[in-house]
Amino acid sequence: MTTYTFHSDSGHGWLEVDIREINRLGIRGISSCSYRKGNMCYLEEDRDANLFLDMKDQLGEKYDMIDKYQDPTPIRGYPSYWNLEG
Repeated sequence: MTTYTFHSDSGHGWLEVDIREINRLGIRGISSCSYRKGNMCYLEEDRDANLFLDMKDQLGEKYDMIDKYQDPTPIRGYPSYWNLEG
């Protein structure tokens, strides 16, 4: 079972996921509201995180989540998911 961290600040939230998981699941169409730092992705809560978790649920893959609140969060300063230099 994998444990994911759900990061949030006073305005939004992101699910921290290794990019290899996204690739393994074949998820496409991640929005520009998600971020990357190294191999880690921060999937925005409204669409991208739900897309990821729905795929995990469809495959019957179990997971846990822990919450981490930080305001301000450094995630907002990370490159966009689509910035290949991130």
